[in-house]
Amino acid sequence: MLIHDICQALARFEVPYALVGGHAVALHGAVRGTVDIDFVIEWQRADLEKAVQALQSIGLRSALPLGVDEVWTNRDRYITERNLIAWNFVDFADPLRQVDLLINYDLTGHTVDTKPTPSGTIQVLNKQDLIEMKRQSGRRQDLEDIRSLEAL
Repeated sequence: MLIHDICQALARFEVPYALVGGHAVALHGAVRGTVDIDFVIEWQRADLEKAVQALQSIGLRSALPLGVDEVWTNRDRYITERNLIAWNFVDFADPLRQVDLLINYDLTGHTVDTKPTPSGTIQVLNKQDLIEMKRQSGRRQDLEDIRSLEAL
């Protein structure tokens, strides 16, 4: 299962990470369908480099012609001028295998919960931090997720 492959690779490369997005909402107990896998890291260059190495180790490559240097150096400009909030990685041999590394969020200082699954554990952004992250986004789906999470 791709989500576990990603989490295991990030753990192997010692990347502090948290699953966010629809999968995190579901792991907190709110039913939500989603296809994409979103995660965040502590925004430090070394962690970004290790995250990319981890994703590459399981066959995922940047969907855009970007490397760590470009993303690290131009992060703020990409977010504000290009609305690039997620760096997408894909397996070009199997395009259904893809993941987004959110670049507009820093995990530093936030709480991560460990959630058990039948295939192992997953690091998930704490429910309150996830709600706040989604509140900042303001997208319709995020506002629905907030309602579902707060109803738990």
